[in-house]
Amino acid sequence: MDFIKNFPFFSIMLSMFSGIVTSMLPRRAAKWLNSAMITVVFLLSLTVLWYTNKTGTFFIYMMGHFPAPYGNEIRAGSLEGLMASFFSIIMLFSVVGGHKKLDEEVAFDRHNLYYILVNMMLSSLLALVYTNDLFTAYVFVEINTISACGLIMIRRIGRTYVAAVRYMIMSLVGSGLLLLGISMLYDITGHLLMSDIKLQITKIAASGQYHVPLQVTITLICVGLAIKSALFPFHAWLPDAYGYSTVSSAAILSSLVSKGYIFLLIKIIYRVVGYDAFYITGILNVFYVFGLLGMIVGSVRAIRENDIRRMIAYSSIAQIGYIYMGFGLATQFGMEASIFQIISHGATKSLLFIAAIGLTDVSGYSRKFTDLTGSAYRNRIAGIGFLVGSLSMVGVPMFSGFISKLLFAEAGILVVGKSIPTLVVLAISVILNAIYFMKTCIRIYTPVDSKEEAEILASGGVSKKQAAPEDTGMRISYALTIVGFILVNLVLGCMSQPFLDIIHQGLGVFS
Repeated sequence: MDFIKNFPFFSIMLSMFSGIVTSMLPRRAAKWLNSAMITVVFLLSLTVLWYTNKTGTFFIYMMGHFPAPYGNEIRAGSLEGLMASFFSIIMLFSVVGGHKKLDEEVAFDRHNLYYILVNMMLSSLLALVYTNDLFTAYVFVEINTISACGLIMIRRIGRTYVAAVRYMIMSLVGSGLLLLGISMLYDITGHLLMSDIKLQITKIAASGQYHVPLQVTITLICVGLAIKSALFPFHAWLPDAYGYSTVSSAAILSSLVSKGYIFLLIKIIYRVVGYDAFYITGILNVFYVFGLLGMIVGSVRAIRENDIRRMIAYSSIAQIGYIYMGFGLATQFGMEASIFQIISHGATKSLLFIAAIGLTDVSGYSRKFTDLTGSAYRNRIAGIGFLVGSLSMVGVPMFSGFISKLLFAEAGILVVGKSIPTLVVLAISVILNAIYFMKTCIRIYTPVDSKEEAEILASGGVSKKQAAPEDTGMRISYALTIVGFILVNLVLGCMSQPFLDIIHQGLGVFS
């Protein structure tokens, strides 16, 4: 059983080593290696989750068997196992679901590069989940940033270059603030290992020294990660990055990249600073305010969009607002609701992006709502996928989004002084979500007359009579991906208690 303690290290190194091997393989072999690697990582992560959940505690793996500060530490508990399993399965579905569009959007001679970037992205996410060293976390934050920029601009069109540059500028600002904060934290505490930093901060707080420097340091780290995770008002880079990249890239970026940074922030709150010390800084109240604003602003901007992919992108701003609002409630229930929201939003947002591309493909490749009329009849599996994703985002029972909103409402009621703002903004956000998602669902399920269908055909679309999967060019993998995402959503919505138990147990040993 002790051999399982090697699995987090194996997962990270397997992802990185696959990137090296991928560069030397033919295009198709690189694709299959990538899918196989992610599948193996998922199984390893699932085993770690099973082991830590069974034992009810965490374990520490010392790389090279050298203790810190000479060696590097990996720490895994049930919460880390859950997040690693979630990251890998969503990554697998996102990549497989976008295989068809990758052939159309990316030159064949760049496919190997694409899979290298995916491999590096997965390795960085796993490292952010498992590492117990703050500087190692920063190194993989930068690997994550470089991979994300590559995934955005690999289409090599003007808008993706602009989106990648904007993302890089904002991300570098966030990375700079993060590095500055880590450097100051090292100067104050003399440690980079998370548990050692927390021990030293506890001593410093008890002595009353370095109060202002610690406040500044923690603020820098939080602002840096808030920028990188697109918390309002640091979200300007997000719509173009998600809206114009390849479908797999959009699914990965919206579902996983920002969640990796948010999970690192959770580790800093609990494992580096300590929850009680972090609460005293008052930053959680700032998260609360910006989270509420993001929930409204993101939804309003989504309503004003006439592009389906940019609408989904703006919706992500609102959903990230939910997460930070949960942080701001400053309770155990609020934090558990936010962690469940990370999983729920990741599964739902990827489904929406993958489904949306199927709808646009049968609508003359147009992303405007007027051209999407009746597209759910021309591509039935994509229509069902988008409908399920929309119902989840609105918060309809049986789907994961309902559980998220219910958890936030329950957590908000228990907080004196924040219950009314939480419930009011939550209700407004649900209404706004219903406006733009249900409007889109009505549009894609509105039948078209013969004249409109002729215009769609003239622009390169597919008629309702030609809507059979073999005629639309949709591969079996695309349909299986949609079905997989739907099943994940239903499992989270109908059988959420085991996941909530894992989150509760994981937070109990997280610090």
